[in-house]
Amino acid sequence: MRLKGKSALVTAAGQGIGKASVLAMAAEGAQVLATDRDAKLLESYAGVANVRTAVLDVLDKDAMAQLVQGMERIDVLFNCAGVVHNGSILEANDADWEFAFNLNARAQFWMCQAVIPKMLAAGGGSIINMASVCGSLKGLPNRFIYGASKAAVVGLTKSIAADFVTKGIRCNAIAPGTVDTPSLQGRINSYADPVQARKDFVARQPMGRIAQAEEIAPIVTYLASDESVFATGQIFSVDGGMTI
Repeated sequence: MRLKGKSALVTAAGQGIGKASVLAMAAEGAQVLATDRDAKLLESYAGVANVRTAVLDVLDKDAMAQLVQGMERIDVLFNCAGVVHNGSILEANDADWEFAFNLNARAQFWMCQAVIPKMLAAGGGSIINMASVCGSLKGLPNRFIYGASKAAVVGLTKSIAADFVTKGIRCNAIAPGTVDTPSLQGRINSYADPVQARKDFVARQPMGRIAQAEEIAPIVTYLASDESVFATGQIFSVDGGMTI
């Protein structure tokens, strides 16, 4: 029970990596508040030990602050919410840019800003941000807006780590490769030939397959635990060899 006694908050916890991470941390003894903007998705947690749920739109700053204020303590924050845009700079527009940066970066800024005072009062904590192999680690075709916004997450993560390294707060990010989630399936289904699209996603993974969400969750659990107490400001790439 590596996380016994810890309280964790997870965004975008209704499915995919967020859900896998909630279940992994709860299994290790953490008390986890799983949040998502879709109340229907949160129903799957009914009866799951150590997990409670709350509807939260991370683009609503006031709702976010209210939720955090209502928590007694937060030892672990996993900012998992995000969106993927398709296209090069020639297909990009201001609306998509603004939405991606609001959800992928600004929402993390807001959540960290709300949570850090509670962590300081408790003597420390661990913040885990969702970055991506796409961005500061690797450029991928047709991911202009996404890559730019995820690169911002890396800068945000390192800045927080630097500011609070002497105050007991660690801030790290994970950078997955392609992960088989409902979000990915939705993108695949948007192609004219979904079968070929899935083959193309697999082809860019050196291991020859796409990751499962449950293969990303152990890194989240590790960063949430005291086992990673000497790690801060780092980007943990879990990409199946994409950045070899």
